[in-house]
Amino acid sequence: MEVTKGMTFGAKISDAKAISTDELATTIAQSDNNKAEYKVSGEVVEVCQNEGCWLKLKTADGAMMVRMKDHAFLVPVSLVGRKVMVEGPAQVKEVSVAMLRHYAEDAGKSKAEIDAITKPSKEPVLQAKCLVVAD
Repeated sequence: MEVTKGMTFGAKISDAKAISTDELATTIAQSDNNKAEYKVSGEVVEVCQNEGCWLKLKTADGAMMVRMKDHAFLVPVSLVGRKVMVEGPAQVKEVSVAMLRHYAEDAGKSKAEIDAITKPSKEPVLQAKCLVVAD
C-alpha cells in the first residue's frame, strides 16, 4: 500500500496540539493518571512486519512502543521513516523478556538479536486509537 501524507487509520484524531515522544516520556513518568490520553508526533522506526499491529516511534533513548488499541486497525508496514501523529492513552509499563522477543520476531530480527534479549524493560507504551501520516 502506498502511504501518503494525511492518511488516517482508526478513529478521527483530535485537534489537540501534539507533543514529542520525549515530552510524552517525561510527562507520563511524572503522572499517576494511567488513563490520560495524549497526542504524540514522531518518526516511525519499526513496524510489525506480520500485520502492522504495532509500531515504534523514535525517542532520544531508543524507541517507544505504540500498539493499535484492541487491534481496531492495522497500519502499513511501509511506514518506517515516516512522521506520524498518534493519539490514545499512554503509560510506562514493564515489558517482559517473552514479549520483547515476540516483538523482535514480529519485526523480522535475526535469531541472534532475539536471543540477546535477556532482561525486561520499562518503557512508555501508547494504545493508539488513531494514527495520521504527517509527512
